[in-house]
Amino acid sequence: MKTIMLACAGGMSSSLLVTRMKKAMVKRNLEFNIFATGADVIPDEYRKTHPEVILIGPQVSYMLAKVKPEVDVPIAVIDSKSYGLMDGEKVLDQALAMM
Repeated sequence: MKTIMLACAGGMSSSLLVTRMKKAMVKRNLEFNIFATGADVIPDEYRKTHPEVILIGPQVSYMLAKVKPEVDVPIAVIDSKSYGLMDGEKVLDQALAMM
């Protein structure tokens, strides 16, 4: 099963987004493992879970340059508007486009 990792400052706000992404996934008859974590542990979680893509919250966008060399999968910042609205459909679209 393919995995999508979301990361934010503490993993809390992205947990709500994960819930909404899972609803969008079910509606589309797709199946992924989607989870949230804190941005400070992205490299460790990457090594443990081997996600296909990593999306990070806009509030930790500064981490992108630091983390990118440590992972070998597409990584991007979640669109600010989609993140602010907790739009699971749009963030799922972003992840699918990266795969």
